[in-house]
Amino acid sequence: MTKRILVTYFSATCTTRQVAERLAKAADAELKRIMPAEPYTAADIDWRDQSSRSSVEHRDRSIRPALAEPIDVTPYDVVFVGYPLWWETAPRVVRTFLESVDWTGRTVVTFATSGSSVRGADGVQLHDSAPSANWIPGRRLSANVGERELADWVAELGLRD
Repeated sequence: MTKRILVTYFSATCTTRQVAERLAKAADAELKRIMPAEPYTAADIDWRDQSSRSSVEHRDRSIRPALAEPIDVTPYDVVFVGYPLWWETAPRVVRTFLESVDWTGRTVVTFATSGSSVRGADGVQLHDSAPSANWIPGRRLSANVGERELADWVAELGLRD
């Protein structure tokens, strides 16, 4: 039986979106965007500004920004969850998504984009937001990662078996 794969992603600037689009194509997967109810502006993601929305969310681990719409993962066996690394972790809206879904019987693989950071891409820090998921360690992907490299990675994960 061929497993159904979904690629989900949160992207504030388009970098993660572009990687997610290539990953979905490489994995022959559907694609859905994790959209916060209140979109992030450039000022919101200015990590140098301690009063920016992303900085405030980073300091308060309990914040869960609302989603614009739910994502139904019911039809899928494997879900990739992509995000930019903010302070070596996923933005809080990714936790909102993870905590809004029943992950029982599903495999989750993370991927993260970052210009420099590697820590946080494997998704380990997110496991408590979806404890019933079967987690496979993810990885950091460069903004210019090619479709062939992505297809090879998906094949190495053995997700189609």
